[in-house]
Amino acid sequence: MKPLTVHVDTTSPVPPYEQVRIQIADLILGGHLIDDDWLPPVRQLAADLGLATGTVGRAYRELEAAGLIRSRRGIGTRVTSSSVPTPESQLAQAASTFITSGRRLGASNDQMLTAIRIALTNPTPD
Repeated sequence: MKPLTVHVDTTSPVPPYEQVRIQIADLILGGHLIDDDWLPPVRQLAADLGLATGTVGRAYRELEAAGLIRSRRGIGTRVTSSSVPTPESQLAQAASTFITSGRRLGASNDQMLTAIRIALTNPTPD
């Protein structure tokens, strides 16, 4: 198992599970964690970060739903071979980054959705 560098800022408006999810996704999509690399068990990472197991569990569930990791009881959690960046996973990562930035600015969900609608109706040239 490669060392996992994840930090949680308790003063951030971004929920801890989201901070964990974003950082692990960045490590995977950035190639720092590769196919079949092990991730620490939920309880271990939660203890290391001083978080509740449910918080880390939610981050892992969302990473699994995104196809970046797979968790199996008795086998552990590993990076999936499908975590090669696809257009969909890159778009999901861009959306996460946008949401994180919006939360840091104190934007509501409605404000962020409005910004997306405006951007979609006024696309910028490539």
